[in-house]
Amino acid sequence: MDITSYDIEQLEGVCSDIRERILEVVSKNGGHLSSTLGATELIVAMHKVFDSKKDPFIFDVSHQAYAHKLLTDRWDDFDTLRQFDGMCGYTKPSECEDDYFVAGHSSTSISLGVGAAKAIALKGEQGERIPVAMIGDGSISAGMAYEALNELGDRKYPMIILLNDNEMSIAKPIGAISRMLSSAMAGPFYQKFKKKTESFVDNFGEGAHYIAKRFEESFKLITPGILFEEMGIEYIGPIDGHDLKSLIETFEMARNIGGPVIIHAQTTKGKGYEIAEGQHEKWHGVGPFDRESGNANKKAGAKSATQIFTEALLHLAKNDEKIVGVTAAMPSGTGMTELMETYPERFWDVAIAEQHAVTSMGAMAKEGFKPFVTIYSTFLQRGYDQVIHDTCLMDLPVVFAMDRAGIVGEDGETHQGVFDISILRAIPNMTLFAPRDEKSMHQALGFAAEYAHPCAVRYPRGSFADVDLPESIPFKLATSQLLVSNESDILFIGYGNGVGRAAKTMKLMDEPVSLLDLRFVKPLDEVMLRQMAQKHSRWYVFSDSAMMGGVGSAILEFLAKESITGIEVTSFEYTDEFITHGNTTLVEESLGLLPEQLAAKVRA
Repeated sequence: MDITSYDIEQLEGVCSDIRERILEVVSKNGGHLSSTLGATELIVAMHKVFDSKKDPFIFDVSHQAYAHKLLTDRWDDFDTLRQFDGMCGYTKPSECEDDYFVAGHSSTSISLGVGAAKAIALKGEQGERIPVAMIGDGSISAGMAYEALNELGDRKYPMIILLNDNEMSIAKPIGAISRMLSSAMAGPFYQKFKKKTESFVDNFGEGAHYIAKRFEESFKLITPGILFEEMGIEYIGPIDGHDLKSLIETFEMARNIGGPVIIHAQTTKGKGYEIAEGQHEKWHGVGPFDRESGNANKKAGAKSATQIFTEALLHLAKNDEKIVGVTAAMPSGTGMTELMETYPERFWDVAIAEQHAVTSMGAMAKEGFKPFVTIYSTFLQRGYDQVIHDTCLMDLPVVFAMDRAGIVGEDGETHQGVFDISILRAIPNMTLFAPRDEKSMHQALGFAAEYAHPCAVRYPRGSFADVDLPESIPFKLATSQLLVSNESDILFIGYGNGVGRAAKTMKLMDEPVSLLDLRFVKPLDEVMLRQMAQKHSRWYVFSDSAMMGGVGSAILEFLAKESITGIEVTSFEYTDEFITHGNTTLVEESLGLLPEQLAAKVRA
């Protein structure tokens, strides 16, 4: 949709149509809602002033980019949002050339913009193209954003950063003054005046420089942009992020400055849908819902693994004051909200700062506390160096509770929790284990609370597989549980939620099968595996994890180390590819991982 010739009234109509389309689709499919509704005018103004065909449009996380998708020839296909074989919920260049970069994790946009600006400079395209990066006030709290700002302020590449502020509270007097000053400072008159003044002061020696500098510093103190200005980046704002006329004028001025500019725009989350307006985490990401009431359409199902985790950790924290915990901007998603409310002095949300979360808990462990770092599997990747350097190197007893392990469904490639076993298993001093149901979750966390070394426990999004198996026994280091024993050459080895998949597959078999709940992938239960090698020659591994470096790899390494031969190992873990988005069952079917498909593979 080309809106470059539209007037303000027409653009406001476009914003209204976009919000209606977003609500229509997200209420049916689920998805991110409040932030993308709030960013509508910002994105419409971006497309009015800049050209997404040539100017890199970079969206941080990109969950707020639905309006961008709708403006770039994807209106009709928007019905397929987050559906299997449909439109991705995040920006994806393979989906559309107007999507500059894949995004799903936060705080990458400014770094990407700096890289694009360097390339534009080397290509001699300055003046023809300019990177435009949109980042939220939550994402800009992460360290990576400041690493990029630090270089950008030094190099002075032309670049525009849109700071979408939908949570900060700035007092009205300061906001009014800074809006007036920032508009003046952004205009061509001020920029020209500033350059002439600098030239004039140069002729009057050091004293004049000192006076001018003190005046400028005092002037900046009454604006909220002093931090950015001190880093060498022009600051404009805060401006009303829903005032199209003001946004367009500001974007046009910023484009002509010729250096890095931050435009601070204040927006309202959920704008245009009254039920969600001003609501933060609750309406950030939603499942299908009724638009009239705002109530979720999904019926209550089995208790989720996250709920079980919350109950288990609350019980442990009640009886042990040394237990503390941290999450990184996902308190409800990781089940930490109730813990933070019950024990606010012992459980914290440190915002989007996974690296800081891990390292700070290392110090807590050194001081004698028992920290639980509760984090999505996919987000722990962002703190990997800290797990190695600030936890395992000193053998500190930090527990990494990894939610969303395995396929997470509609969020897709950037969020699938498949790599945690592969990356953590290589670290000395790290212990890895996983529960398979509610009781074993309580037992696993009880073991973790008493364990005096670094450890990581993984569990799935949603509920554990509902299967009828023998009751879980207490967790003991490097000890598995043989659930079903049969005289057969076939052994199913399940890890975590993979035990449930193995049990479902076992019920579809025409011949007897033994089933082992591995429990620990590091260290392995070598005694049990030696016994199994005496009885079974065909081993099948079930785990919601990457095959390379995963559970099957650990077992093969053990067999090689022990020089055990005659065992055929087949892993039903994920192959070497990124896993697409969509309904979990449909995704698993596409990967050949439904129990019916697996039973057929075993029989074959």
